[in-house]
Amino acid sequence: MTGNLLYNNLHLYLFIALFLLGCGLLGVMYRRTLIGMLISMELIMNGAGLNLVALNSFSAQGNAYGIAFTLFIMGIAAAEAAIALGIIIAVFRRFGHIEGGQIKEMKG
Repeated sequence: MTGNLLYNNLHLYLFIALFLLGCGLLGVMYRRTLIGMLISMELIMNGAGLNLVALNSFSAQGNAYGIAFTLFIMGIAAAEAAIALGIIIAVFRRFGHIEGGQIKEMKG
């Protein structure tokens, strides 16, 4: 009986989504390396996706808009990760490090 209450609780899913979003925001603010910032951005996107799926499954039983938006968010996150990793590799080749605060010169 407790397992059923655990899985059918909207507040639990929203709390986990808020936790992911908060960890992502703190990571973006306090991480110095670009890889850490990228991982934090992925946490933010995953929190938003979990929020959409949870609200969709508990509020609109016949609609799949939340799932469709989550698939869209996953596509955006994959494209963002690919582009950001390419930029990070280029920055590392140019400057020799990937510290976000130390990169000041961005000439071609």
